[in-house]
Amino acid sequence: MPFDVNPFPLDTDRHAIWEMLVRKDVDGFVAQDWTVFAPSFKFDGFCGLDARGSLDPAAWQVSFPTVEAYRDAWLGDAQRSASTRYAEDRRDALYRASNMLDIRVEGQTATARKTFNDKIALEEGGSQILNWQSVFFCTKEKGAWKISGFVGFLPFAPG
Repeated sequence: MPFDVNPFPLDTDRHAIWEMLVRKDVDGFVAQDWTVFAPSFKFDGFCGLDARGSLDPAAWQVSFPTVEAYRDAWLGDAQRSASTRYAEDRRDALYRASNMLDIRVEGQTATARKTFNDKIALEEGGSQILNWQSVFFCTKEKGAWKISGFVGFLPFAPG
């Protein structure tokens, strides 16, 4: 089965959250087009934490106090990624590396844990390792799911 197939065809909430946090993120990122991902955010009260690779909350930092701050970092990462010479299709590799099966919905609130655990082959040899996880906080407003915040760049060790 292709990696870009939504694993929640019969669960409307989880399906919508997966589309928002995987498909819109990956496709917008590869295209360097924030407008693909921007409608997914709740702008009022948003907060994004950078765990900086640590499980210790004392090391975490509010790096994204607004959606605009996150947008700027996301676009910078997208531009760096686009300028990297990969030996394989970047979109396919990002979908392959992404896993978001842990989505917990409680009424109008949800959490979604997205993991990255793979690598992308580089044209000149070697690979870029993708290995972290993020927990997103989502709110359903007027029938649509929105990202209200996240703790990102947590360490990830499968198993």
